[in-house]
Amino acid sequence: MRPLDILVTAFTQIRANKLRSFFTLLGIIVSVAFLVAVIAIIQGMNAYVTENIANAMIGSNTFQVRRTPINIGLIEDADWRRMQRRPKITWADAQVVRAALPDAEAISITSGWPTPQADVIWRGRTLGDVLIFGISPEYQVVQDYRITRGEPISEIDVRQRRHVVLIGADVAQKLFEGVNPVGEPIRIRGELFTVAGVAAPKGRVLGQSFDGFVQMPITTFESMYGRRQTTTISVKMRSAEQVDDAMRRAEEAMRLAHRLRPGTPSDFSIETADALISFWKALTRVLFAVVPAMVAIGIVVGGIVIMNIMLMAVRERTHEIGLRKAVGATRGDIRRQFLTEATMLATLGGAAGAVGGWLFALLIAFASPLPARVTPWSITLALALGAGVGVLFGVYPATRAARLDPVTAMRAE
Repeated sequence: MRPLDILVTAFTQIRANKLRSFFTLLGIIVSVAFLVAVIAIIQGMNAYVTENIANAMIGSNTFQVRRTPINIGLIEDADWRRMQRRPKITWADAQVVRAALPDAEAISITSGWPTPQADVIWRGRTLGDVLIFGISPEYQVVQDYRITRGEPISEIDVRQRRHVVLIGADVAQKLFEGVNPVGEPIRIRGELFTVAGVAAPKGRVLGQSFDGFVQMPITTFESMYGRRQTTTISVKMRSAEQVDDAMRRAEEAMRLAHRLRPGTPSDFSIETADALISFWKALTRVLFAVVPAMVAIGIVVGGIVIMNIMLMAVRERTHEIGLRKAVGATRGDIRRQFLTEATMLATLGGAAGAVGGWLFALLIAFASPLPARVTPWSITLALALGAGVGVLFGVYPATRAARLDPVTAMRAE
């Protein structure tokens, strides 16, 4: 038989039994759709973290000097206990880094995690669970804040521990409702503050606003909340090319300041936005390890169903097989015919699953803050899985059909 005749015959058989073919492929369709959707979400999240979250949290052309690394979730307990004995990051450390990097665009010190939350009160109105940050003035440069009203926090505010704050756009909109907040008094934890300025909106990331904050001089912050365990120094260079050299100089200066001998591990961490991206990708690798196992179960079940259906088809078409052999069809022709039908059936299931997964990923991206990106390799993988299942589980039925005796087959009813 010609290859085209084999394909046409296989398609005709599948079309003649539409409902049975659909239920046969249901397991493969669901499994492949799940695989494509999950890969789309993970790939979308990877891209989103790279393009948005990392720079929003750390800043572009920026690195941080921290007491503990960003990827704390991937650290062994013994290493974590050692890190807990590290000294806190101090103003003196910031001055050391500043002296080592005179070419830096800005060097700031900020309060670290966990970020406290507090109610902000103005004229009887209360906005709850607002994030409170303590910053030095350079932080506004490091994070590319623009001031739409009023003035930023200044060095004098820090030195004199003034009770002034810079508020985010969400706080200004929700608490003051069209009133110019600059110069207005607000209360935080019972203490009176004056609004010095309002930051321009930074937008939302994964549904989380980056504008619901109050920033105050870090000296004022520490008088209210104490020094945080994770106070951070942020350094912004003028270009990305300067970051690596600046990190080396900052590390050398910090080691000298902390009197660390050569070969002794550093008692601080220096990281860029790449550390956050690497941390996220390490987490997604765990998902990539789990998802295939879950999909494999559905694929195997779907393959077994295909094999059973093809065995049933061999029994139903025994007389047809006998006639084909009687008019000259070889064992190879019969084997190719049934193997092609199984492969086509499974490939159609993979294609339907890929389309379903793509639509499901778009629905998730539309209805939730989770991004989703369907990549060509995931579609290719879906089709390859379908074809592979058809070949793997179609061999036995096809071989069994090819071995039928033509005389016995023609006698079958």
